[in-house]
Amino acid sequence: MIPATFAQALLRGVRGRCPRCDEGRLFHKWLKPRERCPVCALDLRPQRADDFPAYIAMIVTGHLMAPLIIMLSLDFELGPVAMIAILVPLALAMMLGMLQPAKGGVIAVQWWFGMHGFVKERLPEDPEAL
Repeated sequence: MIPATFAQALLRGVRGRCPRCDEGRLFHKWLKPRERCPVCALDLRPQRADDFPAYIAMIVTGHLMAPLIIMLSLDFELGPVAMIAILVPLALAMMLGMLQPAKGGVIAVQWWFGMHGFVKERLPEDPEAL
């Protein structure tokens, strides 16, 4: 139930699942997290994602769009209107598509590290593995 690694918890959050149990849905609206996980009852109210998911989405979109903008401007003879008609809808779709996974990932990071009132939970270590 509790993830063994940080990567597992992060992937669960990015997929919009509870970072603790991976069964409950993290959001009840597009960007509105649930107050509690419906499966394991993890209290999600302490999360403080604020604007950080938007910054993540902007940085990733910018880094993915830059090579495309350069390629379109160098390899094709497109006018400004054609460039805008291609790039603006693509950038908006990328930004909107990344917001929920970024927010889920931020919430999972906060839960994993016990930030903002979350309880830091870990699987018991196996004494034989040491």
